[in-house]
Amino acid sequence: MKKFIVLFLSLLLITGCSKAEISKEPIFTLENYPKVDASLAIHPLVDAIAADFLAIPETDLTFEYTQTRSSEVYHNLIDGKVDVIFAAEISDEDEQYAKEQGVELNIIPATSSAFVFIVNSENPVNDLSIKEVQQIYTGEITDWSQVGGKNSPIIAYQRPTGSGSQTAMLSLVMKDKKIAIPPTEQVQGEMGELINAVAEYDNAENAIGYSYFYYVNTMYKRDTIKMLAIDGVKPSIETIKSGEYPIYTNGFIVIRSDADENTKKWVEAVLSERGSNIIEEAGYVPVN
Repeated sequence: MKKFIVLFLSLLLITGCSKAEISKEPIFTLENYPKVDASLAIHPLVDAIAADFLAIPETDLTFEYTQTRSSEVYHNLIDGKVDVIFAAEISDEDEQYAKEQGVELNIIPATSSAFVFIVNSENPVNDLSIKEVQQIYTGEITDWSQVGGKNSPIIAYQRPTGSGSQTAMLSLVMKDKKIAIPPTEQVQGEMGELINAVAEYDNAENAIGYSYFYYVNTMYKRDTIKMLAIDGVKPSIETIKSGEYPIYTNGFIVIRSDADENTKKWVEAVLSERGSNIIEEAGYVPVN
């Protein structure tokens, strides 16, 4: 974990605060609600938090969030465009960008999530070991028959550098293993230029990809996709809560070290018992 920026609440952020009572009374108004941005997989949660803290229906919310990768979300905070973000682990590139801008970030774990691997539902493989996943993504295992599947080449999709899921893949799964060059495709770039970009997971029968449990289980739920068990454990809310599922990650609340009191109040509320209830009711798993 990034040593100088990952700070736990008990050590730094809000001193002397007590656990907030569970209440439905509004904590903020639309006028003083902090500017919040979030990674794509966390958009539904930040809407649920806003609706509860403002005591208004979600249908009345008009907030806009970044629609692309986590890196842009971090840049919005570092550049002072928003007050707080809810995002995946910071990448090395974004950590360096913060340092270059002279911005110190306070990063607080708030949700737990499984990091999952997805394949087509017709793929006979249901379980991989972490070592097998590593070998697929280093290029040592290249055919599904090597892991109990059909005689078919594996297409191992990746996510773009700077995305939350790619950062998690490198830090949680690959670790010291060198990841292979991902499949690419030509896409239209600026000024009509054709550029190579990381190819999107296409759910072909021989494809494998990865994401976060909530995104696959809720936002991207498909009958044609299944999540693989890892080391014999299927990802589920129960196995995430128990810590049984072996690839574990967090969603982080991130603020600048010079955040105002109103933003700190929002963080306190999210980390309170009321906030934990909202997180759980929205289908996520709170850290506490």
